[in-house]
Parts: sequence; structure tokens; C-alpha cells
Amino acid sequence: MHNARPQLSALQVLACGAAIVTLSVGIRHGFGLWMLPITQQMGWTRETFALAIAIQNISWGVIGIFGGMLADRFGAFRVLLGGALLYAAGLAGMALAPTPLLFALTTGVLIGAAQAGTTYSIIYGVIGRQIAPERRSWAMGVAAAAGSFGQFLLMPIEGQMILRMGWQPALLAIAVLALVIAPLAFGLREPGFHAHHAAARTQTVRHALAEAFRHPPFLLLTAGYFVCGFHVTFIAVHLPSYLSDRGLTPQVGAFALALIGLFNVVGSYAAGALGQRLQKRWILAFIYCARSVVIAVFLLVPLSPLSVYVFASAMGLLWLSTVPPTNAVVAQIFGVQHFSMLSGFAFFSHQVGSFMGVWLGGYLYDSTGSYDVVWLLAIGLGVAAALINLPVRETPVVRATAHAA
Repeated sequence: MHNARPQLSALQVLACGAAIVTLSVGIRHGFGLWMLPITQQMGWTRETFALAIAIQNISWGVIGIFGGMLADRFGAFRVLLGGALLYAAGLAGMALAPTPLLFALTTGVLIGAAQAGTTYSIIYGVIGRQIAPERRSWAMGVAAAAGSFGQFLLMPIEGQMILRMGWQPALLAIAVLALVIAPLAFGLREPGFHAHHAAARTQTVRHALAEAFRHPPFLLLTAGYFVCGFHVTFIAVHLPSYLSDRGLTPQVGAFALALIGLFNVVGSYAAGALGQRLQKRWILAFIYCARSVVIAVFLLVPLSPLSVYVFASAMGLLWLSTVPPTNAVVAQIFGVQHFSMLSGFAFFSHQVGSFMGVWLGGYLYDSTGSYDVVWLLAIGLGVAAALINLPVRETPVVRATAHAA
């Protein structure tokens, strides 16, 4: 019955979706490279910069819920177009903001809204509707791997642009690059979406939310996702500064972030592919526990460029690899009718974790002069997330009405 509507080809969905995620996530992962140039020239503290990025993550999380609702109702295409325009405006504002308040509004609120409209929950909604369930986890892994490739590809480019152009012109150039998302969105314009969606609407938004929040596996997945956000945003934003404080060059930090992106191409794809064969709760528990082990070893061994590169490579394998299994479980349990919205709610928890990771990093650094407390907190949270995901059951919900979604 679902296949009665016109379909986009899997190749088109994955090519356009992967390219959009490459740009959107790749640009975002480079923001840590701008911390020192901006704070030094503007005379701001690291907490000022970190707070703007923390606001960005909360904005992404909150607006992502409503962006998901809009994408479920009207299709991903319009949301992606709006996201591309907001991204360019936010990056231009990040370059030109003269005060911490305007910096927080542009770098924080605007770019956060842009990411809500151009990243996983929106792209995964199209994947969920257009790609068969038996290939869905794999396809989500491909899209997540694309985001990692964007990090690997764009990180050294952004680093070189800052060195050669200066941080402000580099940001303005990146703003133009973000507009490329708009033409790519046309490739995800689903034919017959509105007519099919109106006919298939068997569950209201209110009922879908009540069902999800009464279902323990959804709550456990959402709680675990908090830790993912804490880990990746703290490391992405603060690792370059942590390494500079310890006497390593900025190039080591930039290369480390690029290695995280490169190795996460493998990790994200593998997590998606394994999700077709293994229970996803075991995959998630392993990822979170392994992160704690990798961070602990990194802190215990003597710091050198080699130890940083080994840490970045290992962490890269675990970086965004939580995204495909988490989203695949949500689609598997609840179906795809309200998937982008439910994914947005789960991702909001991820973004609260991101806020805490990036803000606590700046706050505790300014308070104590080091990142030690945050690293230890990251280890403990990883163990907790592993335990939280173990009880998750992946069976579809049974509804009283005929097959919703």
C-alpha cells in the first residue's frame, strides 16, 4: 500500500541526502577552530564563545522538534530550503557580530535553527519514507557516514582558510558554501507527498507523542542520546584549545578533528550496516562504553601528537555511530508517519547534552584552569549511557487502530 505513491530512487535519496549532511555537519564540526581567533581578537572569554555554541545546540534541539513536525506534514524540501538560508545568514552574523549578545543570537539561535532544518531528522524522514525497512538502518548509516566525511573534508579546508584569509573572510566564504544546500534540496522533493500524506494520516501528533512518552524504550534511548551530545560537542569544540594549552600546535588539533571525521565514516557506516543484523541496543551499549575506555586511556598515557591521533581515530569510530541505530529503533518501534518529529524529540535530549558539554567545558576551564573535571564526567556518563541502553526493546508498538504509519 505504501508503494502506491511515486518513489524517489534510493540512489537519488542517498546522494542528495548525503551531500546535504556533508555540508551541514561538516561546517558545524569546524567551529572549534574559530574559538581562539575570535576570542583573542574580540577580547572575549572562552566561556562567551562556548555559551554561543551551547545556545546553538539548544536552538537546534528545540527548533528541531518543530522542524520535524513541518517536514512530516509538508515534506522535507521546504524545511531544507529554509535551513539553507538560515545557515548562510547565521554564518555571516557569526563573522560580523560586534558584541557577545549578537554573537549568541547569530552563532547560537540562527545557526542552531539552520542545523535543525538541514541535518539528520529531516534527511532520515525522507529515508524512512522512501527506502524499504530492510535497508533503512543501512541507509541511515550511509547518511551518517556522509556527515563524518564532511568533517574530514571540511575541517582542514576551514583551518587553511582561517590561516590564509583571516577568520572573518573565512566565515563569509563558508556562508556562501552553505547556500549549496538549497539546490541539493530539490533532489529530495518527494512526488505526491501531500496527497499521500493526507490519505495515510492515521495518527494525530498528540497521540503519537503520548504513545512515545509512555513507551519506556523511547525514554531510555532519549536519555542515552544526552550523553552522545555531551561527548561529541565537548570534544569537537574544546579539544583544539585543550591541546594548545598543553603545548601542541593548532595543526595537531585540526588534524585530530579531521581524523575523527575520517574514522567515523567507517564507524557510522558499520553501525548502520550492523543494525540490520544485530540488536541495536547492544550496538549502542558497546559504543557508549567504548567511548569511556578510549577517553580514560587518552588521559592516562603521555600526551603527544601520536597519542592525540590514536585517540582521535578511536573516538572517530564511535563518534556519530550512535545516530543510525538510535533513529532506526525509533522508526522500527513507531513507524515513519511522525518519525521526523519523534526523532526531533530524541535529538533534543542530545542537544541538551551538547549544551552541557560545551558550556561546562568553558565554565570549568575558566573556573579551574583545566578541563580535567569535564573529561572525568565524560567517562562516567559513557558508562551510564551503556547501562541505560541495555534494556531497550525494539519491537513495534501494538496499536488498537489499524496499522498506523
